[in-house]
Amino acid sequence: MDGVNLTTANVPKLLLEHGLKMDGRSEPHAKDNVDLVSMETFFSETSNGKYVPRCNGSGFGALLLERLATDYGKKSKLEFAVYSAPQVSTAIVEPCNVVLSTHSTIENSDRTFLVDNEAVYDICRRYLDIPRPGFDHSNRLVAQVVSPITSSLRFDGALNVDLNEFQTNLVPYPRIYYALVSFALVISANKSSHESFKVQGLILQCFEPQNQMVVCDLRKGKYMAVALLYRGDVVPRDCTQAVALLKAKSSLNLVEWRANTNRSMYAFEQHCNRGGVEAWSRLDHRFDLMYSKRAFVHWYVGVDMEEGEFSEAREDLAALEKDYEEVASDSMDPENEGRGEY
Repeated sequence: MDGVNLTTANVPKLLLEHGLKMDGRSEPHAKDNVDLVSMETFFSETSNGKYVPRCNGSGFGALLLERLATDYGKKSKLEFAVYSAPQVSTAIVEPCNVVLSTHSTIENSDRTFLVDNEAVYDICRRYLDIPRPGFDHSNRLVAQVVSPITSSLRFDGALNVDLNEFQTNLVPYPRIYYALVSFALVISANKSSHESFKVQGLILQCFEPQNQMVVCDLRKGKYMAVALLYRGDVVPRDCTQAVALLKAKSSLNLVEWRANTNRSMYAFEQHCNRGGVEAWSRLDHRFDLMYSKRAFVHWYVGVDMEEGEFSEAREDLAALEKDYEEVASDSMDPENEGRGEY
């Protein structure tokens, strides 16, 4: 259901960006400014002149990724993984679904962006003044992150990169491709006229824990890669200056073998070697509580799943955690400390 809900929230934003109405027809005042080529990234034109979404999502996401990996092995495949949280949970078996989904997609996705419902829930309450956020609120917020990642495919810009370059710069090892997402500026409409929108301030906000879309403590690890994605009227020189200031801060802890790079790409996506492990650990704990009692397993077996898939998925996730912990321990080796220059 997360895929369906997220798509429902994301499509209206894409329609607005490409000058389309909710019925799929072009806005009269936007026809002259619409780029039909970029529109084809997400929409197909029907025989009656309407544009319909080319993408959808639901529980079959793992199967879809597997088929895409088979038919389009050399194409970049990006995934948004929405992890469940008790605050907005609608099904007790959500931890099982997430563990099984992660196991199924780990070999077929080239880049996975992690989103934690708990973190998104807190952002909605803290910044948007929503006392009890629901799925509609959280999905609209996540849609603000989904859209910029593909914006370089749809619109021209001085800082644009293609998805292959995105992947090459941010994936140091084959299985180390899970990215933590942060976003700024998140603010309610009532306060928007009182806030600054300078590039430097926005970048610094992206590194604040309260702006992360996964609940974790980034002080426990180091950044292996960072990418910044900007939307709007942004001057490249301002971005370069802001990134230089950020790298000079002692709180930005890069691994030594990436400390001298200065690749500023886009809005905000950050990749850390420990944040994903914390999210997986919480998920594993909830999964283990149920699976140790074999609770609800019969429902999955009843739809032609084998019980062994549960233990296999759990072992796969444990191996993924170990991969990240090994990279973290290597980068934090005292013999390597101090070799990088900021």
